[in-house]
Amino acid sequence: MKIGFVYDPIYLKHDTGSHVENAGRLESLISFLDHTQMTKRLTPIKPRAASIEELTLVHERQHITHVQEMDKRGGWLDPDTLMSPGSYEVALYAAGGAIEATKAVLNGDVASAFALVRPPGHHATPHRAMGFCIFNNIAIAAKYATAEYNLERIAIIDFDVHHGNGTQDAFYDNPQVLYVSTHQSPFYPGTGSVGETGSGTAKGTKINIPLPAGNGDAEYLMVFEQIVAPAVTRFKPQLIMVSAGYDLHWNDTLALMLLSVTGIIKITRIIKQLADELCGGNLVFCLEGGYTSPVLGASIFNTFNMLLGSEDIKDPIGPTPRKFNIPSIDGLIETIKNIHNLT
Repeated sequence: MKIGFVYDPIYLKHDTGSHVENAGRLESLISFLDHTQMTKRLTPIKPRAASIEELTLVHERQHITHVQEMDKRGGWLDPDTLMSPGSYEVALYAAGGAIEATKAVLNGDVASAFALVRPPGHHATPHRAMGFCIFNNIAIAAKYATAEYNLERIAIIDFDVHHGNGTQDAFYDNPQVLYVSTHQSPFYPGTGSVGETGSGTAKGTKINIPLPAGNGDAEYLMVFEQIVAPAVTRFKPQLIMVSAGYDLHWNDTLALMLLSVTGIIKITRIIKQLADELCGGNLVFCLEGGYTSPVLGASIFNTFNMLLGSEDIKDPIGPTPRKFNIPSIDGLIETIKNIHNLT
């Protein structure tokens, strides 16, 4: 079984200095995967720069032009999103890397693939950059798949701790894409309420699961078993894509969720099982958040290990020592099941 991964040193040239989303994230990750011999077990997929035409599958030209102009001098695209001279090219390779990962899976070159790219993408809307994201890598790759492979149904599962507002915006009126997001709420960017379900013929294809801070392994497993799995099964996707953000881990510095590496891999295993059952294993991961190097390394190592068929989970960090008094999410789950007729 071949499992693919996209990586290129060009992703380190997006120079954000001491910004939390910095080149060190990928440097330490690749070093860890090399040290553990994981990269030798994987099939490399060469990225390329996305074309302007591919970017415009999702983004308005004025946004692309603004990024090109800012690239000449560097600076802030929004209060959170920094560019250096050369970041535009890196962002093209991030989007192109997601496309190439998707192509490799749909062409049957690999069973599944993980695009280890930066900058991340799920906050980038059709008309603006935000939340560390310049172009929306996973949305561009999904649009490419529908255009070039005539796919009629794609499911995007987003387990980053932040709501992927840009991905939702890109497909809000598009019934071909089921978008399911688990995220901390209230939290940045302030979107992702249960009432955001899509518009027109796409109504019901956007499922938001806003969870209170302090939720951990048990709560996420409930959500994936009772909402995510039934919704994706009913949709019958031809491809499953994952916005994989590891800032839901208890040791991440940007959020207040309490998952362990073990919990993350358990929900990831549910996603793999859905792909195996529904779409011949067609599964593409795209890196989003995750800002603590040991968490990122352990989570992605175990993800690859699971995709390669291992049942073992190696969690060197362990469960959270923190305890929150959080309300039961049983009522939230029932509300979402009723909204989306999953009862």
